[in-house]
Amino acid sequence: MTFKALPIALAAAITLAGPAAAQSADTMRDRVGTWITLGTSGGPVTNPGRSQPANLLRFAGKDYLVDVGDGTAGQISKVEVQSKMIDGVFVSHLHFDHTGGLAAILGLRFQTSASDPLTIYGPPGTREMVEGLLASMVPGATANYGVAGAPPIDHRAGIEVVELRDGDSITVDGMRVQVASNTHYSFPPQSELAQRFQSLSYRFDLPGRSIVYTGDTGPSDAVETLAMDADLLVAEMMDIPLTIERMRMANPGMPEPILKQMQTHLSDHHLSASDVGALASRSRVGAVAVTHFSGWAAADARHAEYLRQIAEAYDGPFVIADDMDAF
Repeated sequence: MTFKALPIALAAAITLAGPAAAQSADTMRDRVGTWITLGTSGGPVTNPGRSQPANLLRFAGKDYLVDVGDGTAGQISKVEVQSKMIDGVFVSHLHFDHTGGLAAILGLRFQTSASDPLTIYGPPGTREMVEGLLASMVPGATANYGVAGAPPIDHRAGIEVVELRDGDSITVDGMRVQVASNTHYSFPPQSELAQRFQSLSYRFDLPGRSIVYTGDTGPSDAVETLAMDADLLVAEMMDIPLTIERMRMANPGMPEPILKQMQTHLSDHHLSASDVGALASRSRVGAVAVTHFSGWAAADARHAEYLRQIAEAYDGPFVIADDMDAF
């Protein structure tokens, strides 16, 4: 069997010679958008070779974060983006491996006197989370740089939150953004928790490209519908048994009932390699970038099994992304 585990030939993969050609490539990237996988680790266990989940969508001169795991501020600096330059943040759900870097983005914006407004989009609960983060900044913002007589600065100024729910569609700077509630949470349908929280997948329709980001999800009809005919599917993927074993090793004192609860969560609320292939095939997407990866590294022979399982269901181009890959 031939694996189509190849780099995806989207705008960021184009290489041209000479200043005019370079300008043409930059123009095309700006028009169709560039997606950068800032952090590709599947949480919550940290990985020395991969940062926590985060992505950067660059389009029409704007920079948007899509999830903002721990380490995001440092990762964006590798593509010459600073926290004050971020134009918007999209949060898929409220697990800490996807939100842990937001405090740094907000704090560093304040420290560098960012004046442009920042809108944070996310599921229900996002406003409460952001208000808590801003409250935690009060001591540092009050002391500021420790200069006597300096005028106070409102660290909340310009920060806005827009909460989204299943089926919402909004327009942001020329992008159409649609969301669907996925299966990462499975609260009883009529429960208070089900009403209060959702885990979202996003579809970004740009003038020249459509990109779907699953966030964390298990198999989901709603995500399949959201991803239909998209140019690029950015999908999570986890090796569940290996992840459980790594959690056991990293947390030897974790009670067995908690581990069993975690195993149920991972098995029902995440995608395996076969699930990714099936999702990509049924949604007829043009290409797949796998992220939120928890599994054997590419140097390990067992990594090839993930490629085989994806290719068994999906005959298009795909790649298991690394940090700082651009599509």
